[in-house]
Amino acid sequence: MKLTGNTILITGAGSGIGLALGEEFVKLDNRVIVAARSPEKLKVAKSKGLETIQADLCEAGSIQTLSRKVTQEFPKTNVLIHNAAICKLEDLVQGGSPAVQEEMIATNLLGPMRLNEALLPHLLKQPSATIIILTSGLGFVPSAFYPTYSATKAALHSYSQSLRFQLKATSVRVIEIVPPYVQTQLGGTFQATDPNAMPLNDFISEVMQILNDHSQVEEVLVKRTLAHRFAAEAGRDKYDAFFKQYNESLFNDLGRRRELM
Repeated sequence: MKLTGNTILITGAGSGIGLALGEEFVKLDNRVIVAARSPEKLKVAKSKGLETIQADLCEAGSIQTLSRKVTQEFPKTNVLIHNAAICKLEDLVQGGSPAVQEEMIATNLLGPMRLNEALLPHLLKQPSATIIILTSGLGFVPSAFYPTYSATKAALHSYSQSLRFQLKATSVRVIEIVPPYVQTQLGGTFQATDPNAMPLNDFISEVMQILNDHSQVEEVLVKRTLAHRFAAEAGRDKYDAFFKQYNESLFNDLGRRRELM
């Protein structure tokens, strides 16, 4: 991927990873458009030199409106970064919330699918274009306490592979970025300062270095993602042990958080 001279649309980039990526791409002489639903977060993005469009990636109609605005107001858009996501804790034993599950699926999975359908005709007309999809290490080893979120990210990984294969003879490349647990507020305010999470600046720095050093990369894997990404390759027994250890550790962390609340 060429890192300069692009016009880039990033969804859900009002804060966290999306905003940080936007800031880095602006430094590299790219024009960056942020799509998010929070007016307050859009103001922050605008103050950092990013263009803004209000959009709700949970709603099909809002996605169509976003696509029209992008193609009309930013006709040189050639990079699409799918970052918008919702991550909520679920207690399935006590009874999950269908509304919460549907919102996560609509935003995390259907959102990228719908926006791709809307913008692909435009991207295919560009001399060179890139679709970047942010999945998660939880798409490879799920968190039992964030089951719907983990499932959407696993589905996105599968979708990314299929999309890449179908676009292989076109000018559109597909890159998957697989974050580990990062210090953002995706899972709640506690996450932004959780010492178990990777500092946001470190994550962004490593991602940008990989993109710079490996122009044909298909999966961007920072070092802290590797254990999740390749857990299954160690065999079923080791995978099961990793899943058990990871989720038991997370269960203990959740218990400590509740004690502090």
